[in-house]
Amino acid sequence: MYASHEDVGYDLEDDPKAKKVLKPHPDIDGGWAWMMILSSFFVHILVMGSQMALGVLNVEWLEEFHQSRGLTAWVSSLSMGITLIVGPFIGLFINTCGCRQTAIIGGLVNSLGWVLSAYAANVQTLFVTFGVAAGLGSGMAYLPAVVMVGRYFQKRRALAQGLSTTGTGFGTFLMTVLLKYLCAEYGWRNAMFIQGAVSLNLCVCGALMRPLSPGKVENCPRGEEPSAVPAYSAESVKSGPLGVTEEQDRQPENEENVCDLQAQECQGQTRPRKNGCAFRVLKTVSQLTVRVQKGFGDWYSGYFGAASLFTNHMFVAFVFWALFAYSSFVIPFIHLPEIVSLYNLSEQNDVFPLTSIIAIVHIFGKVILGAVADLPCISVWNVFLIANFTLVFSIFLLPLMHTYASLAVICALIGFSSGYFSLMPVVTEDLVGTEHLANAYGIIICANGISALLGPPFAGWIFDITQKYDFSFYICGLLYMVGILFLLIQPCVQMVEQSRRKYTDGAHV
Repeated sequence: MYASHEDVGYDLEDDPKAKKVLKPHPDIDGGWAWMMILSSFFVHILVMGSQMALGVLNVEWLEEFHQSRGLTAWVSSLSMGITLIVGPFIGLFINTCGCRQTAIIGGLVNSLGWVLSAYAANVQTLFVTFGVAAGLGSGMAYLPAVVMVGRYFQKRRALAQGLSTTGTGFGTFLMTVLLKYLCAEYGWRNAMFIQGAVSLNLCVCGALMRPLSPGKVENCPRGEEPSAVPAYSAESVKSGPLGVTEEQDRQPENEENVCDLQAQECQGQTRPRKNGCAFRVLKTVSQLTVRVQKGFGDWYSGYFGAASLFTNHMFVAFVFWALFAYSSFVIPFIHLPEIVSLYNLSEQNDVFPLTSIIAIVHIFGKVILGAVADLPCISVWNVFLIANFTLVFSIFLLPLMHTYASLAVICALIGFSSGYFSLMPVVTEDLVGTEHLANAYGIIICANGISALLGPPFAGWIFDITQKYDFSFYICGLLYMVGILFLLIQPCVQMVEQSRRKYTDGAHV
């Protein structure tokens, strides 16, 4: 059972005709909602920002281990790819433990991955310690950060997501400077150790993700009290681009189990304290079992029961687009530091790195595109497609630029146009509707994760063969263009199919 994004975060009250009327939740769009943006902002700085700055470490790994560029690039791409690919599976942890606990655990795992990577003896070890461990921890912290913003905001959700995700741009700029300084002063191993300590701040960000309280329910029907709602129901509420929505009607058997356990505990108060402790332990275990069962049920039905999404041809085209879009954005971040070295522009790039230009302009791109897309006279799809065409155009032009000034202009175009990432939840909702938004967006970020996983190693492999990065940009840009054309052609195909069906139905009549 799904709830629309208009429904989530609202309490129910009965009118005189016993009809359920939506009442705004007091915490929605105010107060602690801005703390969610702040928490998500810092998560994007620590997770996505540090990943976009991995080009600095990639150069250090090439010099340290003397492996091919294609093999070494797998370390960065594994971390980026796993962060996104595990998104749908992290939903199981969120349904069971909640966003706060999931984010805190993710911060610990991410920090552990950075620290263990400081002692890596070869690239293969980095695959496990940094690619898998740090990537998994990043995914566990990243998904709750996006979900919580969706829970707390109903109005201008696209702008709220855009503001929170600007942390990626700030983080890329800050982490690039930080990693370059740490590598120069202490070496890359100590730099990763220090970064692991910095990543512990993800636990602080997770602690700020306070569950959305159920709120007060006025005029409850049949004399029911709000306290009848299980304590964990607030943590089960999920709205926004990522997650599974809460079922407003609880399963009767779950409520009966909780009520029975409460009755048993009350009866146990007259018995010895030993029996009372036993009842409390039994109650806790039973509640935990119910939470795990319900969390797994919601997760399974949300991601494996969504086969109908793939009958939507437009959504399939969107998934195909996502497979190639993200790699065109990630490849410049990973390989630009080495491209600058090949062009003998390292001195100018050290003053103001090109990746920092992308990051800074990316901040303004997300906010501006999100604000423009919210205007009533502007189509979100038109803004989305124009930004995509601009990014493809920039990718094709990048190999033709060999001066710092020209590269800076192209990097600025890449940064601004890539701000369309804040529009992806809105576009996904237009494609599949509110009912399947959570599941559909989980599939989309999985496709982005595959793109991030395969893109940088592919570019490194092309360089090992041709001794140039030019062909990798051309190939990725071409595949990206094919994905955009699929988005443009598919509506025409659907119109033709609808016309054919109408004609066929008319002929039968």
